[in-house]
Formats: sequence, C-alpha cells, structure tokens
Amino acid sequence: MRVIVAVTGASGAIYARQVLEILLSHNEVEEIALILSHHAPDVIEAEGVTLPDDRRITRYDNNDMWASAASGSARWDAMIIVPASMGCVARVACGISRTLIERAADVMLKERRRVVVAVREAPYSLIHLRNMTTLTEAGAIIIPASPSFYFRPTSIEELCMHLSRRIVDATGLTVDKQEWGEE
Repeated sequence: MRVIVAVTGASGAIYARQVLEILLSHNEVEEIALILSHHAPDVIEAEGVTLPDDRRITRYDNNDMWASAASGSARWDAMIIVPASMGCVARVACGISRTLIERAADVMLKERRRVVVAVREAPYSLIHLRNMTTLTEAGAIIIPASPSFYFRPTSIEELCMHLSRRIVDATGLTVDKQEWGEE
C-alpha cells in the first residue's frame, strides 16, 4: 500500500506522529509520501513532536507540483491529512490546488481513492460544516480529532493513540483498536 500523509499547521502534531508510526508498523505499507504545509514545522516544533524517519518515508516540499502525489497516474492508494486545518479543508472542498497537499487531495478525490481528513478545530462554524459536507459528498472520510474517554486512557499519548488508530483504520488497513467496553 502507498499512502500520502499530509500535515498542516493545525494543532495536533501528536496525531501525525502516531499515524506515521502505525503506518510504519504495517509490512503492507511500502511507501509513504510525507508533505508538510508551510506552518506545520512551526507547530510540530512548538508542540515538541518529532516525526519518524524511515526508508519508506519520502518527504516532499509542499510547493513541488512535480511530485508523484500530484498525479493520478502515480496510483497512491490512500491519503491522510492529519491534523487538517480548516483552511486546508476549505481549499480542498473548493477544488483549489495551489500546493502539493491540496493538489494531492484533489487528485485522490477525482480518482475515487480514499482520503481521510482528521480535522482539528473547535467550535465549527457553518462554513466549516459546509466544507466538511462537501468533502464527504466528494468521497472523503472526515474524522474530527475528538478523542473518546470510554476506555479510560491514562495518558495523553494513549488518548490520542485511540483516535490515530481510527484514522489509519479508515484507509482500509486493519488496525488493532480498543472497542467499546473493552478493558
């Protein structure tokens, strides 16, 4: 499986790190295209997160419109935008493709491939809701970065990991995740 992971400047870099770690734990994930938005490195640093390095991860500049993720013929299997800023959501929902993240999402949607968007904002405005509806209607899967507490997490890492597993699971990869009522 070939997966594009886009990280925007929204808060929640821990989710990006965990999603990458989960993807790397799967032998069936052969390649990951990692794209950071202009503001993502600042947020990642401010939140004290380090993204993993691995031979399967290729980092692409968000301005590189010649990257394989910008073309439907490259046949990426899934894309995850984590965390997704509402600015990114709005541009993708409107079909604006000024950056590689936006173009890759546009390509994945037009090719009817899986796009998982982990939105990180609260509260939602009507504009946010309409943009998320537009993406859903276009085939994207919206997963709000709203962690659950029913499994009684004992750390922020554990709390976020539950949601990170759900994000990766939405790509079609089988992920062990704690279900309702499990201890």
